[in-house]
Amino acid sequence: MKKLNNKVIIVTGSSKGIGKEVAILLAKNGAKVIINHSNSEKEANNTATTIKDNGGEAIVIKADVSDKKAVTELFDKSLEAFGKIDVLINNAGTMISKKLKDNSQEDFNTQFNVNVKGIFNTLQEADSKLADNGIIINFSSSTTKLMLPTYALYSATKAAVEQMTRVFAKEIGRGISVNAIAPGATETELFLTGKSKEQIDKLSSMNAFNRLAKPIDIARVVLFLASDDSKWISGQVIGANGALV
Repeated sequence: MKKLNNKVIIVTGSSKGIGKEVAILLAKNGAKVIINHSNSEKEANNTATTIKDNGGEAIVIKADVSDKKAVTELFDKSLEAFGKIDVLINNAGTMISKKLKDNSQEDFNTQFNVNVKGIFNTLQEADSKLADNGIIINFSSSTTKLMLPTYALYSATKAAVEQMTRVFAKEIGRGISVNAIAPGATETELFLTGKSKEQIDKLSSMNAFNRLAKPIDIARVVLFLASDDSKWISGQVIGANGALV
């Protein structure tokens, strides 16, 4: 039996990268997936097509998670399409890699608006609109423990996500579990952009497997957390980083 039969799952930021891999794997395991994007319609539709070609069920809903009204519409349209929402996966995020002194006010606002306010917005909606005994998975990052130069603001946003995860897990009730997953360096366009081979090799050598994670490595952990097998885990940050930290 598939692990997620008939579960309805929102995956924010699932047009590409880790989110895309997560959406495809969850659909393969029986989930009905809402693919969310903010400005990647072509990629989102491609993800939906891949799922449908594999016999799965998916719809695409555009919504900028930093926009409260758009997030309300994301949840309402999902409920209209499927009648319920069982799992929320907060994967949408953005990263600007600069020394703290070089970040502009816009850089600060961009990262906090998407990475922190975005999850704040979805958690507020989930409080009343996620089904009883549902599951919430927020994306953090192992950079919160690495203290890497140029990651001050990004790491700060993810530290905020981790703290919201711990507190909200005790607030929401109704049998809903709330956890965060903290991937390490992963082969995605977002991560690889602007990095030299030397930087990538150095980051690869810092974990126990001497390689970057593949998106599927992260997706498999999300699959477990999205299934009822994980229900006694709540309020936790799960490091998915190959012993990086």
